[in-house]
Amino acid sequence: MSVEISHNHNLPEEALIWDWLNKVPDPEVPVVSVVDLGIVRDVVWQDDELKVVVTPTYSGCPATRVISMDIETALRDKGIEKVSIETRLSPAWTTDWLSDAGRDKLREYGIAPPSGETTCGITGKDNTGQPETMACPKCNSTNTKCVSWFGSTPCKASYQCNDCLEPFDYFKCI
Repeated sequence: MSVEISHNHNLPEEALIWDWLNKVPDPEVPVVSVVDLGIVRDVVWQDDELKVVVTPTYSGCPATRVISMDIETALRDKGIEKVSIETRLSPAWTTDWLSDAGRDKLREYGIAPPSGETTCGITGKDNTGQPETMACPKCNSTNTKCVSWFGSTPCKASYQCNDCLEPFDYFKCI
């Protein structure tokens, strides 16, 4: 369903635009949206052009261009003709920007969300120098081990649960 935008500037409300963007999936982890991840920082009308401010998860993220194209496509599909995407690197994205709903969706999908309680994302070790243990998203056991700090994407590490023996990804803290 497209929203007709007339020349009299009946532009969609920002709340509606946020709702639309909340349906744009992250290309690497499609169970979460770009809003869940906290990469969409702002939406603002400048006359009849919609400006969307995006902060990539990290400056070298290979999905950044795809995310921008997906956002633009989703908005154009809703009838917004003039869209600009501004990539803003400062402040740098952090996993603290992940929504609670996004963390729940990651867990339900089988990816352990960032813990936020350690120095994760830097060394794979907690603040005492010990390897981090993450709760298994399948059985919730903390009897887990890091198999590789380098997972299926740069933002994930590979773990295994010692109780249910299932492998799982861990979304690293940044």
